[in-house]
Amino acid sequence: MSKQRSLNGREVAEYIKERQVKAVRGLRQQWGVVPKLAIVRTNPDPVVDSYMRIKQNYAADITAEVDVHSVDQDQALSLIEQLNTDDSVTGIIVQIPLPDATQTTQVLNAVAPHKDVDGLSQDSPFDPPTPLAVNWLLGAYNIDLSNASIVVVGQGRLVGAPLTRMWQDSGYSVVAVDRQTTNMPTALQSADVIVTATGVPGLITADMLKDGKLTIVDAGVATDAGGLVGDVASDVRERELLTITPQKGGVGPLTVAALFENLITATRQSLSADKYS
Repeated sequence: MSKQRSLNGREVAEYIKERQVKAVRGLRQQWGVVPKLAIVRTNPDPVVDSYMRIKQNYAADITAEVDVHSVDQDQALSLIEQLNTDDSVTGIIVQIPLPDATQTTQVLNAVAPHKDVDGLSQDSPFDPPTPLAVNWLLGAYNIDLSNASIVVVGQGRLVGAPLTRMWQDSGYSVVAVDRQTTNMPTALQSADVIVTATGVPGLITADMLKDGKLTIVDAGVATDAGGLVGDVASDVRERELLTITPQKGGVGPLTVAALFENLITATRQSLSADKYS
């Protein structure tokens, strides 16, 4: 019998979704407001389209609303300015990558902090959804990080960098690894918990990892031979004493749930006693 354990994010997300349905119902009934997410889309990419459909379907399930605004990048800042002042919009996200990536920080920082449910502007009060999802997933399966040696592979703005900061701020022992790191296998050899989000298929192989118990969250997404794959090579999944996200249904479903958790929080915070008394 295999001594593996699967970190099933889809099951955890369904539990969270049930709670969110009740939360949105309460906002509708008590305050007459609906959480509404505005998506600013500048990149006509089929992959981006699929991500947006996932968000739209999730919103429909919890009776929230999603508006997609497709514009050229040179119109993005003026659109965001309009959405910032639209009281019916309680959350705004910008689908990245942008066609001109050099403007990414400027465009993301244009989103009003209280509506930045992606947590990507410099003053946003929200945790980015994927790091939040990773925390939820590990918490749901009682993975203790307090005494663990943790390695985060990849330091992108969506996952690795904010997750590393979050865990370092919590006092956890975290080593950050990115493409400039020359001793990645050495760092991985000592890890009890690995979170990887590079989008490099098969980057992490079994020979890089220590023997014994190990927890891996593979949040990497790339296209390989026509299918979506993660950062972890297939030989890693053959070992025992392994707790790992499945190839589908790991972090992804929880990331969407976390985004809408932020949206619900933003909607609650938008309420004022003067306006709704």
